[in-house]
Amino acid sequence: MSNYRKILFTGASGRFGSVFRKINFNKKYLYPTKKVLNICNIHSVKKYFKKHKPDLVVHCAALSRPMDVHEKKISKSIQVNIVGTSNLVCICELFKTKIIYFSTNYVYPGKEGNYNEDSPLKPLNNYAWSKLGGEAAVQMYKNSLILRVCMTEKPFIHKFAYKNLITNFIFQEEIVKILPRLYSKKGIINIGGKPQSVFKFARKYDTKIKGNLLKKKNKTIKINNSMNIRKFNKIIK
Repeated sequence: MSNYRKILFTGASGRFGSVFRKINFNKKYLYPTKKVLNICNIHSVKKYFKKHKPDLVVHCAALSRPMDVHEKKISKSIQVNIVGTSNLVCICELFKTKIIYFSTNYVYPGKEGNYNEDSPLKPLNNYAWSKLGGEAAVQMYKNSLILRVCMTEKPFIHKFAYKNLITNFIFQEEIVKILPRLYSKKGIINIGGKPQSVFKFARKYDTKIKGNLLKKKNKTIKINNSMNIRKFNKIIK
């Protein structure tokens, strides 16, 4: 666990943030709204840090779905995921505050699978590029941890699941329970469940879900973006 006394959690109104806040609703955590803390405005970030003095930032605020928003509104994607993250890193460095950044397994090429934390990166789409842009800023600040996460909502939200797409899905609730055990870590950690097809994962919890096939010519998703999670498993055992 950790000795952090005041933890700033960004993105509390998002899908993962809502789950996290429900489980961790106590005075130790700060859950500011966008009006109170605007990560796209560095002056807003600095003002918030001066007032509340967090000693850890868990940065989950991001523009994510729908995926095509990153193709249609590139400037918004850049402002939130890259500039917003960079602003937080700059202020964390100023106040000597640790930051944990939620990235994605989509930064890997998605062809061979079993990618470890040192594997070459090649984002699959603009969303992944925007998250890697955020990673670049976080990497420059050594008092940090990057989590390349592969998680999904519970219950599984789709009626169909790909039979030939291999990944590391894990439910958000499981990440929430594990996350505090990672607060003291630094560097990069792949986070997810057992590598398997999305269909196999989904059918464990809902036998009504039907299978589908991902076309190999798909330009935004490749058939095997599974990660090697050995490092993660050693930590949580």
